[in-house]
Amino acid sequence: MGPSPYPAQTDSSTEWTMKTSILFWLCISVFPGFSQGRVVGEDEAGFAECNVFFPGQVPPEGFTEPFHVKICQQYNREPRFATLYSTKDKIPLYSAFKYTKAAQNEEESWLVEPQIDDPDNDQHEMVLEADLVGAVANLGANQALTSDYVGSGYERGLLNPSLLNEEDFQMATYTLTNAVPLSPSLSKTWHRDIGRVVEQALAPHCSKKDHLYLLAGAIPSSVRVKGKVSVPEALWLAACCDAAEGWSLGLVKKISDENSLADLTVGELEKQLLAGVDLFKGNCGEDTKNKEKVEAILQAVGQIRSGGQVGTNENQESKESGLVRKVVGIIATPFIKLLELLIYLFVELVKYTFYFLWLVIKRVGSTVLDGVYSLWNGVVSYLKAISMVLIGIPYDLGRVVTNIFLGFLEIVQDVAFLTYRILRIPVGFVLHLAAFPYYSICAIPSVLKDLAAGIGGTFSLAVDATATLLHGFYYVASHIAKRFVPKGSSGD
Repeated sequence: MGPSPYPAQTDSSTEWTMKTSILFWLCISVFPGFSQGRVVGEDEAGFAECNVFFPGQVPPEGFTEPFHVKICQQYNREPRFATLYSTKDKIPLYSAFKYTKAAQNEEESWLVEPQIDDPDNDQHEMVLEADLVGAVANLGANQALTSDYVGSGYERGLLNPSLLNEEDFQMATYTLTNAVPLSPSLSKTWHRDIGRVVEQALAPHCSKKDHLYLLAGAIPSSVRVKGKVSVPEALWLAACCDAAEGWSLGLVKKISDENSLADLTVGELEKQLLAGVDLFKGNCGEDTKNKEKVEAILQAVGQIRSGGQVGTNENQESKESGLVRKVVGIIATPFIKLLELLIYLFVELVKYTFYFLWLVIKRVGSTVLDGVYSLWNGVVSYLKAISMVLIGIPYDLGRVVTNIFLGFLEIVQDVAFLTYRILRIPVGFVLHLAAFPYYSICAIPSVLKDLAAGIGGTFSLAVDATATLLHGFYYVASHIAKRFVPKGSSGD
C-alpha cells in the first residue's frame, strides 16, 4: 500500500509524527551529512557515485534536455538511489534503484533539494522545506513543494516505493524529488502492484538479487497541479536482471485506468518515452533472454494483475513472519519509544553543549581579537609618533641653525646701522651739546638777578596798589561827607 501524505490521524499519532519529525531534523542538524541528495555536476560522469544503480554503471541514454537534473539520492553518507528530475514538469522522470527487502512503512519526513532552485546555495543536502524558507533563492521555482499538494486532491506518490526498501534505503525515498502527483486510489494501486510484482515475480526469477536493476518512471502530461506540477499520464517500471541468464521486462500503468498493468518488452517501453531513449546498456539480455523465465515472470504478473496470489507457501510464510513481526513490534514499542526519548535527550544535550561551547569560543575569541586589535592600534600609534619625532629632528635642527644665523645677521645689521647714524651726527651739534653745561651755569646769576628784580617790582607794585586803594576810599568817604552833612551856621 502506497504512503498517504494526508491520512486521517488521531491526536496521539499526530503528536508521534511531530516528535519523529523533530527528532529526524535534530539528527540532521547535529550530524551533517546524515541525509543528503546532491545535484550531480555536468563535469561528472553519469550519476557519479550513484552509477552503481545501473547495469554496467551506465545510466539510460536519450534524456538530454537542459531542464533534466541528475540527483544522487543519499542517506547517512551512502548512495541509496538515483533520480533524473525535470525542472520543467517539477516531477522525476525516473528513479533507479535496487530491490533490497520489503519492509513496513516508517514515519514520513519529506525533504526538498535546495540546489535545484539555487545552484549557488551552500547547502549540499536535502532538508525540510520549512527550514529553507528565506534561506534559498527562488524556492519552488524548479521543484515541487509540499504546499503544491495541499488541498489539490493529489498525493505524493513515490516512484521508488518506500515499501520495497528498508531502513536507510527507505528513509531516503521520502523526498519530493522522488514523488509525482497521484490520486489516493492510484497511489494505493501503484505501490501495491509494483510491490507485488517485484517481490513475487521479478526478484524470485533473478539468480543474483543484487543484479536486479529497477527503473520506475513517469511520463509527464499537460495537466498541472495548481498550474505548476505535471500530473503523469502514465507510470512505468523497467526491470533488468543482469546475470548469466539475464532478462528484461517493462510494465506500464495508465493513469486513466488505475487497474491497468500492461507488460511489454523494454524496447516497446522505450518507444513510448522520448525519442532515442535507451534504458539499459546492451538491452540487458533482451536478445538472448531466457524464454522460460520470462514466461514464468509474465505468468506471475498476470496472476497479480487478476488479483491472485503467487507462491502460496511463500505468502503463508510471509504472513506468519508478518504476524511475528507485529507481535515483536508490540513488545518492542515501549523500548523503542524509550530509546527514541534517550536519543532525543542525547541530541538535545549535544546540541546545547555545542551551543554553549560556541558561545564560550565566540566570547573568548572576541575578547582576544579586541585585545589584539587594541595592542595593534597602540603599536601603530607608538611607531607613528616615534616616526614623526625622528622625522622632525632634522627639521627642528635646521630651523634652529637658520634662526641663529638670521639673528646674527640682524645683530650685524643693527651695529652697522648704529655706526652709520653716529657718523652722521653734525660737529656743531656736538659742540653745542658739550657747551650746554657751561652756558647753563653762567646763566644762573643773571637769572637770579632778574628773579630778584621781578620780586622787588612785584612788591613795589603791591604797595602802590594798596596806597592807591586807600586813597580812593578816603576820597569817596570825604565826598560823601561833604554831600550829606549840613554845613553849620556862621553864628554857631
